[in-house]
Amino acid sequence: MDLIPLPRVADLREDAVRYAFGPEPALRAGAGTGGTARWLRRELGAATGWDLPDAPPGEPGDIRLRLGELGELLGPEEYRITVGESGVDLVGGAAAGLFWGAQTLRQMLGPDAYRKAPLPGRVWSLPQLAMEDGPRFGWRGMMLDVARHFMPKDGVLRYIDLLAAHKLNVLHLHLTDDQGWRVEIERYPKLTEVGAWRPRSRWGHRASPLWNETPHGGFYTRDDIREIVAYAAERHVRVVPEIDVPGHSQAAIAAYPELGNTDVVDTAALEVWDDWGINENVLAPTEGVLRFYEGVFEELLELFPVEVSPFVHVGGDECPKEQWRASATARQRIRELGVDGEDGLQSWFIRHFDDWLTARGRRLIGWDEILEGGLAPGAAVSSWRGYAGGIAAAEAGHDVVMCPEQQVYLDHRQAGGPDEPVPIGYVRSLEDVYRFEPVPPKLSREAAAHVLGAQANVWTEVMENQSRVDYQVFPRLAAFAEVVWSRLPEPVERDWAGFEARMAEHYVRLDALGVDYRPPGGPLPWQRRPGVLGRPIEGEPPIV
Repeated sequence: MDLIPLPRVADLREDAVRYAFGPEPALRAGAGTGGTARWLRRELGAATGWDLPDAPPGEPGDIRLRLGELGELLGPEEYRITVGESGVDLVGGAAAGLFWGAQTLRQMLGPDAYRKAPLPGRVWSLPQLAMEDGPRFGWRGMMLDVARHFMPKDGVLRYIDLLAAHKLNVLHLHLTDDQGWRVEIERYPKLTEVGAWRPRSRWGHRASPLWNETPHGGFYTRDDIREIVAYAAERHVRVVPEIDVPGHSQAAIAAYPELGNTDVVDTAALEVWDDWGINENVLAPTEGVLRFYEGVFEELLELFPVEVSPFVHVGGDECPKEQWRASATARQRIRELGVDGEDGLQSWFIRHFDDWLTARGRRLIGWDEILEGGLAPGAAVSSWRGYAGGIAAAEAGHDVVMCPEQQVYLDHRQAGGPDEPVPIGYVRSLEDVYRFEPVPPKLSREAAAHVLGAQANVWTEVMENQSRVDYQVFPRLAAFAEVVWSRLPEPVERDWAGFEARMAEHYVRLDALGVDYRPPGGPLPWQRRPGVLGRPIEGEPPIV
């Protein structure tokens, strides 16, 4: 069946007659299964032409959905599928497990089950089998940067469907950066009136001399965010919002100059940044800035309810300290707080919002720079600069999401050839991602329990549209999905040859979904970006 991710146990009865669906299959949906039933009717109905009506009283139905009972020992995201002579039984430990089982059922029906309309003459059948499955990690995510290049709402909804199709359950939305502010905040309208737009964009890596002179921007209204969160929740995907502090903040400072270090820089002259890289314009360490961002987070918590978004990401990475070193206001603040220099100021920022979010029933998560100057109590860490930050945090008893740049940054190039579009960073092939291990072997058992899971990060500086995002993300996200879902018994190693063989069918699914993935043989002519510089470029030292 070439399923991706690979299920835990699948007993296929190859000698048995396949179960053939008639022209009008019926659905029996037990208590608590309404969400999955609606999804099946909508998605499978579009591809097959089935209405999937309720099974008549006394008849079993072709597809039978129910939630597991106490003695069935299924976790919330676990499921069982049995296909026999009378049809399909799908049991979930909870609503999420049932939904993941429905995703597997769709895969089992073949690539045409992903189409928006039925193809003529299609006959639908399934092999008889018994399958039991469930995830390795509770956090199986992708970070999507919509700040550098804005992705319209419909594109975000599409990516939620693509995550769900691969049994990924976290969408981390990077909503703010130097190059744009992407979420409407009613009390601070200039954040989107000014901060959501830039006059031009560098075309390629920051070493490139080329520019796209077309103004770029966009943002999500409050109702857009509510729709995104609700759409994701229906598909058992949590949305984690990220608002960057105290670095990566020039778009906010351009909108409200008083947020910057006004005794060092003429912040009133700043515009939304049109370049890539690490920006020296950071937030001022003042009470006024704290009050401003508390207002931002107050509105954010309303838009991302705790039951679907318990974590809030505050960035905390790549915060240059030069302006604070030159600022009399910052130096006075260091003396008042009694912190250890400029690193202590950064830690003070993070600790403040850790306390603030905790008091409101949320959990702070930030990039591993929040370890500098002392880890905020209760904070979780996104370990991006390799494994070291995650190891240190986990050994200290803090929860960790592993997303090391060297393994799972999907903006990095997929091959070393000259045709890769705007080649960035390390070469990380489909096989490299497939061999990623989220839990470092040197972790103690107690520390390993703090690894919530992993996520693949998609930074969009050189991804100007949906097609470019698709190219960088797929097919590598399929490999990542298997890493975080499928648990292998030790000491069994991952079967790259088997995965590669299963991908042959999965490419056809991606075709049916309209995903502009990187083909195994390399980029197609229209996927290349000849003459647009990436990094490293010729003569530049390799990234280490």
